[in-house]
Amino acid sequence: MDKTLLVTNDFPPRPGGIQAFLHNMALRLDPERIVVYASTWKHGQEGAEATARFDAEQPYRVVRDRTTMLLPTPRVTRRATALLREHGCTSVWFGAAAPLGLMAPALRRAGARRLVGTTHGHEAAWAQLPASRALLRRIGEGTDTLTYLGEYTRSRIAAAVGPGPASRMVQLPPGVDEKTFHPGSGGDAVRARLGLADRPVVVCVSRLVPRKGQDTLIEAMPSVLRRVPDAVLLIVGGGPYAKDLRRLAETAGVAGSVRFTGAVPWEELPAHYGAGDVFAMPCRTRRGGLDVEGLGIVYLEASATGLPVVAGDSGGAPDAVLDGETGWVVPGGSAESCAERITALLEDPELRRRMGERGREWVEERWRWDLLAERLTTLL
Repeated sequence: MDKTLLVTNDFPPRPGGIQAFLHNMALRLDPERIVVYASTWKHGQEGAEATARFDAEQPYRVVRDRTTMLLPTPRVTRRATALLREHGCTSVWFGAAAPLGLMAPALRRAGARRLVGTTHGHEAAWAQLPASRALLRRIGEGTDTLTYLGEYTRSRIAAAVGPGPASRMVQLPPGVDEKTFHPGSGGDAVRARLGLADRPVVVCVSRLVPRKGQDTLIEAMPSVLRRVPDAVLLIVGGGPYAKDLRRLAETAGVAGSVRFTGAVPWEELPAHYGAGDVFAMPCRTRRGGLDVEGLGIVYLEASATGLPVVAGDSGGAPDAVLDGETGWVVPGGSAESCAERITALLEDPELRRRMGERGREWVEERWRWDLLAERLTTLL
């Protein structure tokens, strides 16, 4: 029986978008045909217990390395090679091509016939720096296929890896569980709990970091409130930017119209999307292109929930929006553009309904996990 060895740093219970991507894909593969080699989330009793519980719940074998960050060192390469041989794996899937894909030649010598590297936003950043660009080229040459999220990441990575590896690139974005994210996902209960039952709600679900643009939303709120006085901005998520955002809301004079939920358990996220009338995350590119949005799965989860979306133009974010159909793309960091699009949606229930329905249709047509897992199975 052909098996696949998934080698990754990005795996639950460590939180994050890449982690959710890989986990959802792995769950849709034959559990008898996959073995996961992953780093340890964090040391200490709490981290160890959470990891042990998670691993025990999986239908496939999960092997944890003692380190919290797998790197393509000789020791890690030897361990990966040993697992490949022990479990009779004939294919290798690197959960993030950079840097783990540097192990590809050694794993091929050990018997791997197919090597697939998944790329995300950070590989596009690697492509811009000479040293990491050279490493990315080596990864491209050592693997059979590199996957990409969308045209933005493809174009940048392809330029770095050269024509041969570029010709073998295949699109494999994360998907959406349309059975979990759907209209009627429990938003009314969240609105009632937060005292927002009768107010127009703009919701943003994301980690609180500068790139995501929650500050732009807060700066847009005075303009929104002039036309929709009872509107409220619901910011869902935790992160290092939280204190700055709260301070900004006070300074902008809109603290009474901005609600922060803090981090929310994954199982409650669908209901928090559903609490909104409009989803907005005006992400922007920072640090000369090194801090960039790879895709923006939150836009697709919002669309699956039936919400129109307002997205920033950072990196591959526009790939997750049909501009003018499922929502709009605005210049990242432009509070004026953001306010204009949000207000237009809040004032027009029919427009919200039409864009929300089209978004739901688009997710069902293109972004379902089962469709994307079939593509991965073929690659492996």
